[in-house]
Parts: sequence; C-alpha cells; structure tokens
Amino acid sequence: MERPRRLRSPLLRPLVAEVELSPRHLVLPLFVKEEGEKEPIPSMPGVFRYPLKELAQVAEEALRAGLGGVILFGVLPESAKDPLGRGAYAEDGVVQRALSLLKKAFPELLLIADTCLCEYTDHGHCGVVRQGPLGFYVDNDATLELLAKTALAQAQAGADVVAPSAMMDGQVRAIREALDRGGYPHVPILSYAVKYASAFYGPFREAAASAPQFGDRSGYQMDPRAGLWDALREAHLDDLEGADLLMVKPALPYLDVLFALKGRLAKPLFAYQVSGEYAMLKAAALSGYLEERRAVLETLYALRRAGAQGILTYYALEAARWLGEG
Repeated sequence: MERPRRLRSPLLRPLVAEVELSPRHLVLPLFVKEEGEKEPIPSMPGVFRYPLKELAQVAEEALRAGLGGVILFGVLPESAKDPLGRGAYAEDGVVQRALSLLKKAFPELLLIADTCLCEYTDHGHCGVVRQGPLGFYVDNDATLELLAKTALAQAQAGADVVAPSAMMDGQVRAIREALDRGGYPHVPILSYAVKYASAFYGPFREAAASAPQFGDRSGYQMDPRAGLWDALREAHLDDLEGADLLMVKPALPYLDVLFALKGRLAKPLFAYQVSGEYAMLKAAALSGYLEERRAVLETLYALRRAGAQGILTYYALEAARWLGEG
C-alpha cells in the first residue's frame, strides 16, 4: 500500500520540500509623495504613502529584512498633474528625488522604478489621450517617447531597474534604445509583460490617486477572458524587444499563465501580488476568518511553485519577519 504521508513527518518534510521562499524573493512596493506626514491608505491597512523625509526609514527596514528590493510609485496632488504626465520624467520628479536619496543612503538596496504615466496625468490614463470618432483613445506611439524619457530620467536618478507598466506596444524597445543611447546599457528592464485589465487594482488606484477620470484601461490592458495565446504573445514580444525580466500581474488569479510562461521563456519571471489581493487577505484576517500568517505564506509559496523568481507584495516586510521566525 502506498503511503504518501510517510514523507510528511516533522523531520522529513523540510528535507523533501522543493519550494523555497526567503525574503530575497520579495520586493516591497512603496508609495512616495513630496511632503507632509506618513499617510495611511484606508483600503490597505498597514500600507502608507511616505513623504520623502520618511522614506529612508522604511528603506532601511527593507534592507535589514533582507528583501530583494523595493519598487517606487509616485503620488502627486491633482494640482501638479497635467495631460502629458510631465512629473513622471521631470528631473526633479518625486520618484527621481526618491531614487537619488535612497541610492546615496543605501547603495546596496535594489531600487526598481515603476515606469508609467498614470500617476502623473490629470486624466489618469497611462499615455497620451486623443479624441477619435468613437471617443477617447490612448495614442500608443506618442506615449512611447514619454515612457522612454521617464525610464532615462529614472536611470539617471539612480534606478537599478526600470519597470514599464503602461502596456503600450513597443514600450520595451523604445526604453531599451533610450537607455542605451543615454549611457545606461547596464540598466535592466523588468517588463509588466502580462498585465490584465483587472478588478484587483482598486486599492492601488486610491493609494496612487491614479484612477482613470473617464473610461477604463481595457483598450490597452489584457482581457482576463483571453486565452493563453495572448499572454504568450505579449511576453514573447517583450522578450524579443529586450526585456531582461518579465512579470505577470495580478498574481494569484493568473497562476496558470505564470506556470505556462515558466516553461516557455528563458527569462526570470516575476509576479505582482496586487493591492486587491492584499486587501482581501488583510480584511479576512482582521475579521478573524483566516490565520493571516499561514494564508499569506501559502499564497507566496504558490507563486514560487508556479514559477515566480521574484514577488512584488505589500506583505514583503511582514512575510520576511514570519520567515525569520521559522
């Protein structure tokens, strides 16, 4: 009689376990604003908008915890936004200032810059908006130049990695060419290659004040109903254009996509456990419906098992602490 449980004894289980999870696999997203005080985000308990003056403290925590790095998102007041999202690529933009500050203070901490326009445009879309016969649309090719300018500004400010998330066709190629011409051929690109028009982004849009003021992003983000062919095509194109790392977003609803890509592409894969996933887990834990530590670590192990070599998660610091406790 076969008895699989023989391999599940307390002494043998760690030896036969195949999936490793450590703090170095985790990346902490940080929302950065110019000034004011640290500000809690109601839909994401435990997550904050950090002013530049308090950013070093949380960065030091990330470094001490052994995290794989942090990724920075800018937060601007509405009065500072404009149709072309100039704050994204301004030399003194909030993310550029944060990168410069952190790279000087913590040169050994990996700094990833989210490369998009939605947090900086007054309309909340990820590119240049035009009016057409059927209403508004985002001008893909006009947006590429702005994304390239943003990535170059981020690299100049100290970003170790740039991460384009706008889902514009050709964005990786445009950014790679701009970085190479600008003297930053060594800066890798982490592409949000497979990014769905998801219902799980709501809390992020509150945190970054980046919700579209009209319409939605389904014209450029992927359809959750699409087959695997769509994910493979997007990832393959970004691979060919020069992406060094590829990401699937959101994470848990697309484990099948992550697993399928793992076997088909010779690039490291990342997954983004997005704000809605965090909010669900946190709300259930606060309501006493599940044990937070076990549930969170289970989701992170699932992402590692499916093929994620790096995981962006708002639970990064807590998970690192739990892993250290054994």
